[in-house]
Amino acid sequence: MSEYGEFQTGMESGELEQLHQESGSEQDYNSEFGVYAQDSASAESTDFETGRHVEYEDPSGARYEETEYTNYSHDEAETDSVFAADGSEQSSSADFSSMDALRAQFQSNFAQGTQFSGGDAGLSIASN
Repeated sequence: MSEYGEFQTGMESGELEQLHQESGSEQDYNSEFGVYAQDSASAESTDFETGRHVEYEDPSGARYEETEYTNYSHDEAETDSVFAADGSEQSSSADFSSMDALRAQFQSNFAQGTQFSGGDAGLSIASN
């Protein structure tokens, strides 16, 4: 230390690091369906018969005979059916990821000094 004092300077540095990460996912599924069906059936049957029979004999015995007949038959069948349904199917998937990084550096300067003064009035120390 000299009579004029001592003076010191310097530098300090620091560092800050921060890491932030997010991630997520989402899945969706939806199912619907649709079917429409219609059936129809029909059947018909018709039978028809007719006949005539005539018989005649001479005047000596005078005989007469007649036969008539009619035969009718009708069959019918009918079926109807309807089936209806709706539908669809969907799915989706989503993923995400995010990362944030922060890095900061800082520096600071400092100065410090002391001074010694000697003399008749006494001792005096000043510090800044």
